[in-house]
Amino acid sequence: MVKVSVIVPCYNHAQFLDEALQSVLEQNYTHWECIIVNDGSLDHTEQVANVWLEKDTRFKYVHQDNKGLANARNVGISRAQGEFILPLDADDKISKDYVALALEAFRKNDSLKVVYCKAEKFGAETGLWELKPFTLFNLSQENIIFCTALYRKKDWEAIGGYDENMRYGCEDWEFWIALLKQGGNVKQLEHVGFYYRTQQNSMLNNMSNAHYKYSLDYLSIKHADFFVEQQGSFFELRAKIEQVKKKELNKLKSEKYIIDVFCKRFLGFTLFGLYKVND
Repeated sequence: MVKVSVIVPCYNHAQFLDEALQSVLEQNYTHWECIIVNDGSLDHTEQVANVWLEKDTRFKYVHQDNKGLANARNVGISRAQGEFILPLDADDKISKDYVALALEAFRKNDSLKVVYCKAEKFGAETGLWELKPFTLFNLSQENIIFCTALYRKKDWEAIGGYDENMRYGCEDWEFWIALLKQGGNVKQLEHVGFYYRTQQNSMLNNMSNAHYKYSLDYLSIKHADFFVEQQGSFFELRAKIEQVKKKELNKLKSEKYIIDVFCKRFLGFTLFGLYKVND
């Protein structure tokens, strides 16, 4: 029976931590451990975690100075004993059968590197979280896999874990690119197994333009090979942009011609009619 390590970094989310850990406790698949990483929280995260340590010995706890999400995940995974890893942010939740269904998918197809599921939003925004289907091209456009997906610890080790240079966000996107750009299949379960809490003051919403630019620039340099393979070189991109601009310009010219004809024939006729009536 394979072991799954659920990694829960927590930074000032003590008020949500109980819900996240309760969703882990309720898993149908029971051979798991859950490592809570307190990333220098200033709230009562430690007190909440201690309650869970007493409740079930499968819960474990690590405290460190604040070093960011990528580092907190890496610290938790480095201590994990499971063959499979499932990151779970402290303000999110998983369904009781998510782990079991994901492991079943891995058992049926050993070429899989990542298994994730359908997702639903709750909190400030509700409803299904619509994401593009997985292809490497779609992944080169934007992040299309949320962090709470199962993968093997050995694959995390092979790419050096989460890149801690991604300190302002987008660390999940970088991780999936690093993990998948050299191959490996991905499966999305036809099951809502992940619940994503939406907040007005989320890390992503608070990312400044400068930090977002830094993250994208870093991604572009580190994984230039991936982006060129999926989207073409900057020469090809420039040519595509010029083609689009030319097409749009021709379209505008064509639309202007139609409008001119319309104005001359229809409006001219109408005005002529008005003059006749007035006469």
